Amino acid sequence: MEAKRRLKTNDRKLRLLFEEHPVAMWILDSESQEILEVNRAAEKLSGYTAAELRQLSLADPQGAWRSRTRSGRLLDIQTAVDPVEYGTRHAELVVLVDVTDRIRLEDQLRQAQKMEAVGMLAGGVAHDFNNLLTIITGYSQLVMNRLQPDDPNRLSIEQIIHASERAAALTQQLLAFSRRQVLQAKVLDVNGLVASLSNMLRRLIGEDVDLRLSLGADLGRVHADPGRLEQILMNLAVNARDAMPKGGTLTLETANVYLDETYSSRHLSAKPGPYILLAVSDTGTGMDADTQSRLFEPFFTTKGAGKGTGLGLSTVFGIVKQSGGSVQVYSEPGRGTSVKVYLPRIDQPVAVEPAGIPRVLPLGTETLLLVEDDDMVRHLMRETLQREGYQVQDTADPNEALRISGSHSGTIHLLITDVIMPKLSGTEMAAMLLRERPDMKVLYISGYTDNAVVNSGLLHQEVAFLQKPFTPAALIEKVHEVLLSNGKQFHAGE
Repeated sequence: MEAKRRLKTNDRKLRLLFEEHPVAMWILDSESQEILEVNRAAEKLSGYTAAELRQLSLADPQGAWRSRTRSGRLLDIQTAVDPVEYGTRHAELVVLVDVTDRIRLEDQLRQAQKMEAVGMLAGGVAHDFNNLLTIITGYSQLVMNRLQPDDPNRLSIEQIIHASERAAALTQQLLAFSRRQVLQAKVLDVNGLVASLSNMLRRLIGEDVDLRLSLGADLGRVHADPGRLEQILMNLAVNARDAMPKGGTLTLETANVYLDETYSSRHLSAKPGPYILLAVSDTGTGMDADTQSRLFEPFFTTKGAGKGTGLGLSTVFGIVKQSGGSVQVYSEPGRGTSVKVYLPRIDQPVAVEPAGIPRVLPLGTETLLLVEDDDMVRHLMRETLQREGYQVQDTADPNEALRISGSHSGTIHLLITDVIMPKLSGTEMAAMLLRERPDMKVLYISGYTDNAVVNSGLLHQEVAFLQKPFTPAALIEKVHEVLLSNGKQFHAGE
């Protein structure tokens, strides 16, 4: 009797353990695969009652499979099966683990790794292409300056310059995607920027699309490049318009939001904290899951041939990432799309631009040290600066630049240097020269900025910077600006 009593007690304990266990479990008949028992966790996971689940049978409960809950949500389930005795029947204990979130995070990680690899390739191509465009644009402009107004060759040169400008715009999009462009970040009021762009956006999207603004009250500030933020809005608005060929509603929304640990655990790209939400939503055709998975890849487009470069959304992705934010897309076929951009929220007053002071710039007479490892770019820059009256000493080697400075007895007014060079970076070289020539000013040039530049502090300090490709006129204007600037300059590495 005592043995039977202990057996019943153990049975009750095992049943209690089964029913109250936090992991979903079933007991199946080994032969018929009929569900004999389910615990409360299995009811909660599936949304079905134990009686409803017992009406089901499974062909093979082992491994990984997908299941739909009562509410319609699809779950990825991983199972483990062990034989058990259930009365006089041979049975199986099936443990069910919901791995939906894990699989989603693994997919996000694979996608992020793929985007990073493509970004590195795109950034490298754009960097080399920018050097070529600087040469094409620069020499075309120099030739143009020598031609008479009625010279028949002017039209040909103008076409070369226009083609170069279009190519430069494409490389800027590649640099934006790869997060290797220089951002001129400022403290911004997003509501003000959206409102100021609304009239232009209305003309852009056409009369058959209704533009609505829903701007949050007491909106915080963001630290971002206003031009790039405008680019984000324009690209998203154009995409939304194209998704509504028969018209519809385009909504621009802003709000203060807080992304918590739960959200960030489900979205690898988002860190917990306060953000400004900028959402662009449409009532258009929407997208399926496969399209959404490739949405931010460069050159991927659902538009017909000749109707898009496939760089609009990849540009948005890159700008948002480089600005410290994240972007999420919510869409279903036939039910429209909402693109939500999250930018870190800050509590600082909006930056006020000082009024410009017009001045007549004299012909240059200063001594410049030019360091650029691309020979053709350096020759173009030297010729441009010498024509403007500057005394230019140039080299492709940063170490040679140190020797030139050491042997030059006079003043070197300005160092113009590429940022990324072999042997020694432009920022490292500038720091060495400034120890000997503290009054010398520095102008950095580059086709992009990679991690080495970011780590040097260039993007976080007040430096003079000129982005490739640039025209001879832009180079001269920037050199004048730096030479005539007042006050202390901040250099990378300080």
